[in-house]
Amino acid sequence: MHKRTLLQTAAALALLGASGLAMAQDNVFKIGLILPMTGQQATTGRQIEAAARLWMAQNGDTVAGKKVQLILKDDTSVPDVTRRLAQELVVNEKVNVLAGFGITPSALAVAPIATQSKTPLVVMAAATSSITEASPYVVRTSFTLPQAAVAMADWAPRNGIKNVVTLVTDYGPGLDAERFFKSRFEFNGGKVPEALRVPLRNPDFAPFLQKVRDLKPDALFVFVPSGAGAAVMKQFGERGMDKAGIRLIGTGDVTDDDQLNDMGDVALGVVTSHHYSAYHQSAANKKFVAEFQKANKGMRPNFMAVGGYDGMRVIYEALKKTGGKGGGDALLAAMKGQIFESPRGPVFIDAQTRDVVHNIYLRKVEKKDGQLHNVEFDVIKDVKDPGKTK
Repeated sequence: MHKRTLLQTAAALALLGASGLAMAQDNVFKIGLILPMTGQQATTGRQIEAAARLWMAQNGDTVAGKKVQLILKDDTSVPDVTRRLAQELVVNEKVNVLAGFGITPSALAVAPIATQSKTPLVVMAAATSSITEASPYVVRTSFTLPQAAVAMADWAPRNGIKNVVTLVTDYGPGLDAERFFKSRFEFNGGKVPEALRVPLRNPDFAPFLQKVRDLKPDALFVFVPSGAGAAVMKQFGERGMDKAGIRLIGTGDVTDDDQLNDMGDVALGVVTSHHYSAYHQSAANKKFVAEFQKANKGMRPNFMAVGGYDGMRVIYEALKKTGGKGGGDALLAAMKGQIFESPRGPVFIDAQTRDVVHNIYLRKVEKKDGQLHNVEFDVIKDVKDPGKTK
């Protein structure tokens, strides 16, 4: 009899333990953050992780009664790895949101998983226009290449640049940058005699830059992924292209804030179009930069950091709005239409496209207080993605 009572008590305690564990699990809100922490795009991962952790440090790790847990996974920017990690996070970890995605192929690899599991997928980095069309659960807080490329194609011909060779990395965002710059630049009366494409893996810019030097255009328009700008700038300088009268213009990736100080004086005067500069003169950005640098041993935040920071804001606000209840559909609905002041300036998540609407700034590299900065001199406000067909 005594033995039976002991067994019954043990069984009851086991049940209580299991239900307590289930309740604890119910009170945890999991964000699966998939980023390239090693490999060619490691700077992207480092910046976004730092920004996500800064947001949590500033805003706490409890929202609407839920304990927020960040689960970081390194996909090394290999789409097959990204897909496997996303499946594990959804099936085993039961994450509430997937986030990160350093390059377009990685984001596209996970889109079907987001759709099948009804898990919001917050793109904090990848910038090909079509990503948000790959799944109704994708929300983007980074940017799109057409937004920046069109702005540069409008600025260049008004500033004495009539003949441009384009040089882009040969994958989704690079092809977007090339297509939207070229069509708009030609519409504005400019000429693009050559469109050059460099491989994504292990790129060697030297032969392409030599070809540009031989063609002698007014300017070279460049798009490369975050982290590759320094290599382009170095080889551009080594070939004396600036001294040969060829101007370097592009989207802001090429004068990446994370690397700009190490590029040297060859970067001075380079004009780019982009949605974020660490030198943006708003109170919100000055606070963001100061606290980011304090938390990360002086590292300067770049455009990837602001995509991660704003992505966390969108997730937190959606969780607040749903009161911590409801699944992926409720969270997704709460992400759509958010309007807020970001370190980059005003941001709107378009409810129809689930894409980011923000200002695009024209910037010139200048020396300020002994450091190189992207200094804004003009702004195009509230730019929607020109790549959207609807």
